[in-house]
Amino acid sequence: MARGTARASLSHLKSSLTIAGGGLAGLSLAVALRSRGVPVTVLEAGFYPRHRVCGEFISGVSIETLDFLGIADLFHDAKQQRSLCWSEGGHIIHRDKLTEAALGISRYQLDDRLQQRLLELGGTLITRHRARPSPAEGHVWAAGRKARQGRWIGLKAHVRGLDLSADLEMHSGSNGYAGLAGVEDGWVNVCGLFQLDRSLDAKASALLPAYLDAGGNVHLADRLRHCQWREGSFSAVAGFELGRQQAMPGILGIGDAESMIPPFTGNGMSMAFQAAETACMPLVSWSAGEMSWLQAANEVRTALAKRFQKRLAASMLFHKVLFNDAGRSVLQALSSADLLPFRPMLSLVR
Repeated sequence: MARGTARASLSHLKSSLTIAGGGLAGLSLAVALRSRGVPVTVLEAGFYPRHRVCGEFISGVSIETLDFLGIADLFHDAKQQRSLCWSEGGHIIHRDKLTEAALGISRYQLDDRLQQRLLELGGTLITRHRARPSPAEGHVWAAGRKARQGRWIGLKAHVRGLDLSADLEMHSGSNGYAGLAGVEDGWVNVCGLFQLDRSLDAKASALLPAYLDAGGNVHLADRLRHCQWREGSFSAVAGFELGRQQAMPGILGIGDAESMIPPFTGNGMSMAFQAAETACMPLVSWSAGEMSWLQAANEVRTALAKRFQKRLAASMLFHKVLFNDAGRSVLQALSSADLLPFRPMLSLVR
């Protein structure tokens, strides 16, 4: 009780922050700010809990980052994932183990835990409220990608009855790639990024096996058709581009609003937490009146660019290789000769 009272009294001395977007970056930043006595309001267009297009595979984030954000305990029952199997067109080209275990947990569960933690800390959360980007002081834009004409579609679903050959299965094909990894309650997340193809004769959840079929992953598509699909878990998103997002004048963006890493890296969720960590202390200083909003925003932008520049550049290069016939042939040749530099490649996107 005393701790809560002290936090409340300190909050009156600090300027409040509004975060538009209640995804991983927005919620984890809000929790970190509230734990430091900063008044925070999160505006979320959707509701909790709900399914989102996401690999639900957290690789590359440190326990120190999660502790800093005050959310490490929320992963106490997350699945530990180490082994991986990479296939091209249904043929295995590489098996390996991650140097550090990844975490498997659904966004349905994790987002709900994060929003509950924020409310426990006295933060304000307004759902079903679609905010507009604002250059005003104290406004952080974490509402995801900027809608634009893009050539990609992301598809995701949870299935049961799918025997995995590794903790993480990666499947690449001529039109995209998909990852399979376990989450809670025996469900397996199947999430893929594909080149948008409006000629496919499929709708709703049938789109996922249809895109896999079209890319040469016929066996995987058949496996999915014989699985139990989790009701309401199928999600789709289109109209976006990968890489650094075009900055809106005067807007401080974090998470997918700032940059979107290609999903095959398995590093998107980690980047959301790392972005929140990076943004936290400059925003705390602004709230306490120790620096101007312009100074705080510029410090955050500079730190984000420095932290993510290398992995974004490397991931965009690898992404082009995976969508190029010659590039995939080279990867298969390297694998056949046992020369595929998988771990060095992985280190470049971490």
